[in-house]
Amino acid sequence: MVSSRRPESNPSGGLESPPADEQPKRQRRIQSVVVGMRVLQVLTEQHRPLPLKELAQLAGMPPGKAHPYLVSFMAAGMVKQSPLTGHYELGPMALQMGLAALQQLDPLTEASQEAALLAARADLSVALAVWGHLGPTVVRLDEPRYPLHVNLRVGTVMSVFNTITGRVFAAYLPERMVRTMLEDEHRRVVGGTSADFDSPEVQQLLQEIRATGMGRGQSVPLPGVNTLCAPVFDTAGHIALVITMFGPQGAFDADIDGPAGRMLREHADAVSRRLGAQGRR
Repeated sequence: MVSSRRPESNPSGGLESPPADEQPKRQRRIQSVVVGMRVLQVLTEQHRPLPLKELAQLAGMPPGKAHPYLVSFMAAGMVKQSPLTGHYELGPMALQMGLAALQQLDPLTEASQEAALLAARADLSVALAVWGHLGPTVVRLDEPRYPLHVNLRVGTVMSVFNTITGRVFAAYLPERMVRTMLEDEHRRVVGGTSADFDSPEVQQLLQEIRATGMGRGQSVPLPGVNTLCAPVFDTAGHIALVITMFGPQGAFDADIDGPAGRMLREHADAVSRRLGAQGRR
């Protein structure tokens, strides 16, 4: 028998909300753990032993509230206390956990989500490149709704100095490694050796990239295509990969300090932080 009862309306005029047991449930959390993590976060960010009063102040709680957390964390090896000064710092278990987390990190996995978000936000093409045995190599490409038709695919090897992506790698990689790759590229493409690395123009270009933290190209190397590149660093401060954003010159303002540049820097810095990098290089 079909019921003739009609759905009840709520005061706003819409249909009544589903029963509570059918609504998405919020995951339970232990509030004391969330609060206690503020203590560990302060010790992580300050990079130095701290007295109780200063640590509590930075964590936004009274010393009497912070102290029980510290006692508990010391029992678990997450925090240790100097017998001479009484100051607190991260303990051996915190170090072990940090090292384990770093070993599980994969730069490409961490960067892929950010690349997809960046491409969607900017509605521009975004590529991830790593340093391969032949040079900068594209390992991921996210394209907008209306992709820009350029000769760039996953697996493409880019020139060290004739692309913005390659220049960003050259700015942060060890000089010997860049020289070797540049010579190899020159032999494969042109023949003979190359002394371009030592030219004042190249050195100034690399210095500008280090100063701004990004690479920029307007109609370079492709006419009508603008490019912005940002490096991603790992916990040792080494360049792990490069995020490249590119689009048509008429629609993409490749200004490092413009909206697109700030957006790219935001996502690149987010990946660097997840890889353990300390601040912008």
